[in-house]
Amino acid sequence: MEPGRIAFVTGAASGIGRAISRSLHKAGCRLVLADRQKAPLEELAAELGEGAFPFVLDINDGAAVAGCLDALPESLRAVDILVNNAGHDIGGRTRFDLGSADDWAAIIETNLIGLMRVTRAILPGMIERGRGDILNMSSISAIRMVPDQAPYSASKAGVHMLSDIIRGELAETPLRVIEIMPGLTSTNIVTTRLRGDEEAARAYFERFGMALDPEDIARCAMFALEQPPQVQIAQMFVLPTNRW
Repeated sequence: MEPGRIAFVTGAASGIGRAISRSLHKAGCRLVLADRQKAPLEELAAELGEGAFPFVLDINDGAAVAGCLDALPESLRAVDILVNNAGHDIGGRTRFDLGSADDWAAIIETNLIGLMRVTRAILPGMIERGRGDILNMSSISAIRMVPDQAPYSASKAGVHMLSDIIRGELAETPLRVIEIMPGLTSTNIVTTRLRGDEEAARAYFERFGMALDPEDIARCAMFALEQPPQVQIAQMFVLPTNRW
């Protein structure tokens, strides 16, 4: 990967976003680390040092996202790599009719609409400059039926189709759209889904016996991004070895 590329990573403060940010920094990218969690964001930026810019951003805030590039230092506005990673499943893993409509709406708002907002803000500049990679973090739930996961799965199915359509719309350009669909990954998404119940989250992962690590997904992301310009890894379906 050409050093000095500018990467904008959402959900950068933890989990997969944090792992991808570390990998991109190691590869010589300059980073915009976007997240709504200020303290862990600043901690990551301090860890990475030069070339990492912490940027507090709530992707559900339409006005903030629309003006996000103008809020950055001018030297970081020409984004080369957009990693759409921010997402959650708060209140999820509940039968649809028993869950909260507000929880369901919030999942869709962040996982799909927030991703659309960020992409809409950054994509025009990529098109104008004739270069750029968009990496969307989807899920195996985008294409597999999982009971008690309707809103999350619907949000990721939306990301899946959006990725396909944008890739088609950009087919006559040098831009690439990459979708990664991880299976069970050991991040804090389960803890936040359970509203901070760490014991229940540990029990959840123990049920499956094996899970991917965020670093596993970061390696997959870097593999896709480091391909030569004529190679587009359109979709990557990643599972723990003990799953099918």
